[in-house]
Amino acid sequence: MIETISSINSTVNGIVWGLPATALIFGVGLYLSIRTGFLQFRKFGTVWQNTVGKLFHRSTEAGHGAVTPFQAVCTALAATVGTGNIAGVAGAIAIGGPGAVFWMWISALLGMVTKYSEVTLAVHYRQKNKHGDWVGGPMYYIQNGLGKKWKWLGVLFAIFGVFAVFGTGNATQVNTIVASIDTALISFGVVEAGGTSTLNLILGIVITILVGLILLGGIKRIGHVAERLVPIMALLYVVLGLGVIIVHIENLPAAFSAIVKGAFNPTAVTGGVVGAMFTAVQKGVARGIFSNEAGLGTASIAHAGAEVDDPVQQGLFGVFEVFVDTIIICTFTALVILCSGVPITFGAAAGAELTISGFVSTYGNWITIFTAVAMCCFAFTTILGWGLYGARCSEYLFGEKVIKPFMVIYSLVAIIGATVKLDLLWSIAETFNGMMAIPNLIAVALLSPVVLKLTKEYFTRPKESPLCK
Repeated sequence: MIETISSINSTVNGIVWGLPATALIFGVGLYLSIRTGFLQFRKFGTVWQNTVGKLFHRSTEAGHGAVTPFQAVCTALAATVGTGNIAGVAGAIAIGGPGAVFWMWISALLGMVTKYSEVTLAVHYRQKNKHGDWVGGPMYYIQNGLGKKWKWLGVLFAIFGVFAVFGTGNATQVNTIVASIDTALISFGVVEAGGTSTLNLILGIVITILVGLILLGGIKRIGHVAERLVPIMALLYVVLGLGVIIVHIENLPAAFSAIVKGAFNPTAVTGGVVGAMFTAVQKGVARGIFSNEAGLGTASIAHAGAEVDDPVQQGLFGVFEVFVDTIIICTFTALVILCSGVPITFGAAAGAELTISGFVSTYGNWITIFTAVAMCCFAFTTILGWGLYGARCSEYLFGEKVIKPFMVIYSLVAIIGATVKLDLLWSIAETFNGMMAIPNLIAVALLSPVVLKLTKEYFTRPKESPLCK
């Protein structure tokens, strides 16, 4: 049965990521960049001022049915800053070579304006449900922006989204949590390498209970958890990653050389194991999108709940998210692996254990305790963020009555994620990500005139206007 699922998924994955999703991600990102005058670079100072500059001046609470802009971005970052930054980058390097990181950067630089557009559209076209909560995202800006004749495209996105959240948002995250805990316990001799199956099952059950309790509390509870965990865990990870790079600073030029050279000639870096440039492109883009979600449209679902005056104000957080997630955190992960000099088995699946080995080679076994805790925080908040996405997609398809049953089923998937093989989970997650990205990117391209109009209005408004503050 597993082999049949793997074979079918491999075929579909090859079709989706062979050309359609990859071409759309680069094409739409480049198109939006040109149309906005490369806003992600031209207005980066404004982005920084309106995101980081306001983090310490955030409001304490939002009104009914909404979250503060800071809670919205933390919920979105909770979903993006996760195992994709640690296990995903490791897997991209192992399968696509160091050059995959270069293509991850390129997709992120273009993806900044894609995510900006997604968030702006989500806030502009959002609506309130029967409970008074703001709901939005690709399915709503497709329906409300393109009209009812395009509703089928929104339905398609929501269907793919429901399936994607179980793999991308849950199973792969839980798998990485248990792998990091297993690594820590094995390194200290608490358990043997082959005796973790029962432990993993117990961990899956515990995670199921915790996820269920928080998700059933609604978007405000998710937002409160996210705004406390995300900034701290991201900062600690970057600081320890910087330590690895400093200790092995002599390897830094070679690491960057391998990334750039491997982007166009993987054979020269991997010894012939990874021979096709497209493999580096494919894995870099696929794992980059898995991490930063630019092009998927999912993060805009969280942003739609923000209590904000202007869609563009929240859209600027989209640029910030991709920059933090991929350009900073994913790059640190890549450099930890490449600078530390840990052995990489090119062509074979790899996950968090490869990144962890880079930290261990520098700090010793004690660091496995930190990596286990960090992975638990990274992955747990990602599970929460994607739980919200799945609930909104389910609500769009079947109405509000399915939200709680969905939350229960979603929580139970953690048990599966804790007990199945990593490579199949990642492959399935990549497939549904690609399928979900296609309808979203088509919609964003078609609605680009609206993005341009809103952007022009915002940046030409008098600076003293309250909407520009």
